Amino acid sequence: MTPSLPCRLPMTPLSECPRELLANVAGVLTDIDETISTHGRLTADAYQAIAALHAAGLRIIPVTGRPAGWCDHIARFWPVDAVVGENGAFWMWQDRTAGKLRTRFIQSASERAEGRRRLKAVRQQVMNEVPGAGIASDQPYRVADLAVDFCEDVPPLSPAEVRRILEIFRHHGAHAKASSIHVNGWFGDYDKLATSRVMMPELFGIDLEAERARWVFCGDSPNDAPMFGYFPNAVGVANVRDFAGDMDHLPRWITSARSGAGFVELVETLLAARG
Repeated sequence: MTPSLPCRLPMTPLSECPRELLANVAGVLTDIDETISTHGRLTADAYQAIAALHAAGLRIIPVTGRPAGWCDHIARFWPVDAVVGENGAFWMWQDRTAGKLRTRFIQSASERAEGRRRLKAVRQQVMNEVPGAGIASDQPYRVADLAVDFCEDVPPLSPAEVRRILEIFRHHGAHAKASSIHVNGWFGDYDKLATSRVMMPELFGIDLEAERARWVFCGDSPNDAPMFGYFPNAVGVANVRDFAGDMDHLPRWITSARSGAGFVELVETLLAARG
């Protein structure tokens, strides 16, 4: 696997990005929570921005830690080309020719079942050792990972408590990533980036390694760091600054607005560059 490109340079305002670079963008992969959403809500402006990108002929692919149940809805009803879910456990897309939703899992059914079995011990230890942590309300709709809520439906935990949750997952041999709202953990050698790199040639016939400068990834939190490192023109919405000290890789560009308004800013900038 090609390593991520190290990026700890100061993030540059998106307004300073060269127009010709923006005009050459072929598509956008994007996180959802506090990147497209704002305070847990999908605004009309953000949804319209997704639709505008799609209408302009750019591919739009959410890459999220959210569960299979959400991704089924997103792939069916949003104007998107596919969606990567549960931090890379699968991707879903609406096969317009066949008229049905399709899912490509990274692991076999037996591997996913074994992972869920092993996650039971992680769940029990987190609940015992980190008072105030909760199991995410969307957990019943997940197929491969465990999501621990640290601020979505529970009072916010401290950074030290979030770190302890991550440590517990890793002690059990699981992968673990913190988003803006959850710690997600799973057993399996994949993440948002690894699965995106498998999906692009398999589903779209795109050599992402050769084309990555023409693709933008937009995100906001530590579980997006591998994507920020891989895509040379990654964009962070302004709230990415809240987590900058916790990430190995930062985006090259940053919006002036936070969350969904920052995503809208990115889309408007891309479409303006296309003339």
